[in-house]
Amino acid sequence: MRYDQDFRSIPHVVRRAAATYGDRPALVDGDLRWSFRDLERHMTRAVRAALALGIAPGDRVGICAPNCAAWICAALAVQGAGGVVVPLNTRFKAAELAYILRRSGAKALFAAPFLGTDYTAELRKYEPELAALQTTVSLRGERGDADLDWEDFLAKGAAVDESTAHAAIDRITPDSVSDIMFTSGTTGHPKGVVLTHGQSLRAYGWMAEEYTFRAGDVFLVVPPFFHCFGYKAGWLASFLHGVTVVPMAVFDAARALELIERERVSIILGPPTIFSDLIAAPALARHDTSSLRISMTGGTTIPEPLIHAMKDELSFDIVMSAYGLTEASALATTTRLGDTPATVARTNGRQIPDVEVRIADEAGRALPAGEAGEIQVRGYTVTSGYWDDPEATTAAIGDDGWLRTGDIGHLDADGNLAVVDRKKDMFIVGGFNAYPAEIERLLLGYAPVAEAAVIGVPDDRLGEVGCAYLVLKPGARSTAPDVIAWSRANMANFKVPRHVRFVDHLPRNASRKILKHELRAAYEEQAYEENA
Repeated sequence: MRYDQDFRSIPHVVRRAAATYGDRPALVDGDLRWSFRDLERHMTRAVRAALALGIAPGDRVGICAPNCAAWICAALAVQGAGGVVVPLNTRFKAAELAYILRRSGAKALFAAPFLGTDYTAELRKYEPELAALQTTVSLRGERGDADLDWEDFLAKGAAVDESTAHAAIDRITPDSVSDIMFTSGTTGHPKGVVLTHGQSLRAYGWMAEEYTFRAGDVFLVVPPFFHCFGYKAGWLASFLHGVTVVPMAVFDAARALELIERERVSIILGPPTIFSDLIAAPALARHDTSSLRISMTGGTTIPEPLIHAMKDELSFDIVMSAYGLTEASALATTTRLGDTPATVARTNGRQIPDVEVRIADEAGRALPAGEAGEIQVRGYTVTSGYWDDPEATTAAIGDDGWLRTGDIGHLDADGNLAVVDRKKDMFIVGGFNAYPAEIERLLLGYAPVAEAAVIGVPDDRLGEVGCAYLVLKPGARSTAPDVIAWSRANMANFKVPRHVRFVDHLPRNASRKILKHELRAAYEEQAYEENA
């Protein structure tokens, strides 16, 4: 099935699911239980409201909320009106959110308080910078600092006929832009990756089919909706195949085990830490996990013993691994049914249909199997470019269409990809991409710091965490706890360095580039001495 052509757009997926799956459960969020028909009805009402709010084709709209039914409904409302969703990382601080809203020219913002943070209230001080932002809508509870609460927003839709909403959905094509996913890069500022309805439907329709998603499955969606892992591999892939979605705002192993048993969850995708936490949870023995069937990890390697434990102790039949980056719709390779645990553990599988993956040298020449080089991707999943940033687009995508990922890897004789290093110095903290250049830029905002360099170092639980090497200004004083406390107040939690080292100077080459390999060697030597 050609999901981009047969389904056309993400809102059209919901309409088709309502016609196909009817009263089957589509969404379970606490006491909320919607069938696919309910979901379509709520979507249509929300699209009417978005049109009444003045959201027009191409308008960008931010969404900053935890995983919940309201996030999905807001996204469908924006996209149904022809708008473009700009998912916002709920772990970002106000300055980080304001940058993305300003850069995207967002016309509206849907937000819900999360973990003690009221995003609309926090963003008030940045109003002078957000000239395009006209309306804020609270997705949950009272209006607070937002212009409208959710019911106020929906009430506006009374002025728009239902037929007008359906006509707006009908105008969306597979080539229409569905979202701009902001991802950090080596420049230190997030860049907006432009993706279309057709790219997402085609990639994740195929993925869900390959992974054997089917009507009657129940998907506990743990990865956040602001990431393709939770949004596209999560609820979008589910609605394409009649799968029930159970959003989880904050992962807690004990709570997850309760939901697995109560809702008969059969699908969980996420970083390895989710599965290792479930296995280690004292409550595991008290809960029935026999419904679990499908799992996949992405963004990092998975130890082979964990794969066996996921099957033996959590009852999974299928364990997959995959590789992708936002610039390639977050899906380039994946293992397949029947692959051995060793293949799943040591590689991220083979290229998906109609997408090419190669390993290239510095000159862009393809390298043979077994040789390491830059991973490059070409095909329909690759973005048309970064939002309003032609220079970055040209630097990332060649005239021949090959996306330069900045990751280093090699292919084996069967075409399986193994990611072995990160050219861009990115490291992954519990499934979240962390970029040293961005963290370094933020650390320079801490008054005592003159210079900063960040590297990723091993961590037993999160895979990797940041270690910051800092040079203080003359006469300035600080401690590691001071730096960490300031970081927690000024950057997303996964970016916060877990280790801090103060040095008199940073090692540099003749071009003044910081020698990160020397910092890694210094960290390893110190860690060895401390553990000796």
